Amino acid sequence: MEAPLFDQWRARSPHYDESHEAVCDTVRAFVAREITPHVDKWEAAGELPRDLHRKAAEAGILGLNYPEEFGGTGDAFTLFHGLVQTEELARPGAGGICASLMTHGIGLPPILAMGSADMKRRIAPAVLAGEKLICLGITEPGGGSDVANLRTKAERKGAAYVVNGEKTYITTGMRADYVTLAVRTGGPGIGGISLLLVELDRPGVTRTPLAKMGWHASDTATIHFDNVEVPAENLIGPENGGFAGIMRNFNGERLGMSQQANAFARICFEDALDWARQRETFGKPLVTNQVIRHKLADMIRRIQATQAWIDQCAWNVMQGNPFPGDFALLKVQATQTMEFCAREACQILGGASFMRGSRVERIYREVRVMAIGGGSEEIMFDLASRQYRF
Repeated sequence: MEAPLFDQWRARSPHYDESHEAVCDTVRAFVAREITPHVDKWEAAGELPRDLHRKAAEAGILGLNYPEEFGGTGDAFTLFHGLVQTEELARPGAGGICASLMTHGIGLPPILAMGSADMKRRIAPAVLAGEKLICLGITEPGGGSDVANLRTKAERKGAAYVVNGEKTYITTGMRADYVTLAVRTGGPGIGGISLLLVELDRPGVTRTPLAKMGWHASDTATIHFDNVEVPAENLIGPENGGFAGIMRNFNGERLGMSQQANAFARICFEDALDWARQRETFGKPLVTNQVIRHKLADMIRRIQATQAWIDQCAWNVMQGNPFPGDFALLKVQATQTMEFCAREACQILGGASFMRGSRVERIYREVRVMAIGGGSEEIMFDLASRQYRF
């Protein structure tokens, strides 16, 4: 079938031009060559091969929009090029691959924004080359979105911090070489939180793998810290000044997740339309039934509206005027669009949607992690209500 959803929507937008189509072509070719043929194998294995990160780095995927001095593309591309890349990485319909391959997108930015010059030179080039993996450690067994009350503690002792506690639901937590870790270095509340770079081969670090409903190709872990000594120079930014870095990271994460969720919604539409055109029921193609066409039209309505809001939020970022309340509500909008389209695609595909190996089946299982990860719907609504001063 023709593919109006992944392609033509950009042609009708003022935010995209030939350079964005070039990024699309590059990433699409990489995905077709290096990812799509291996999805089922990696889903069964529960993790990605390390060399996929190196191949992605060589293709320019890992370094898009990162500083040129550390191996990135520099200022040649914008946030909208990043949205195109996110769209294309979603094509296999396996969210765990996107999450694990691009986990540096949440682990590395705090270092680049707040870390020392030495730390940036020491960590960023190897990560952007795909030689080292970095993850982000915020969520704890006792809570996730309530960052201000995290309990993992880092106590300063001479030239080192001693870390005790644990983090859970950590994407790439089993394979990562580093974690950007949120720790308590001071008193209660947001004023006592710091960020610390921890090498995960240090004595006292242990990891437990977690089995999940979806994202099977992404390794997820609980990471335990038992008297782990970390050099004081691994502090990211000022002591007790980590909360601002965490919050700044969330805006970018939510925008990326929104684009990914909407891309998955488009995939559900594509596969549902393709099936409805081919499948015959009662002597005629399924798509000739009005109820099916209305389902498809409703999917498109939600997808297009969500994309317009994504583009607006991205434009606001580039204008230096991001509004956290918008990112919170956008994430709800995008993940609810994904959920609606996944459900309707399953209804159109019928029993075929229940069989392993299809994109729709995988996406349906991954709805909940998208709706919860990066901030649950309930937390997002509450954050937005406070931002808008209801």
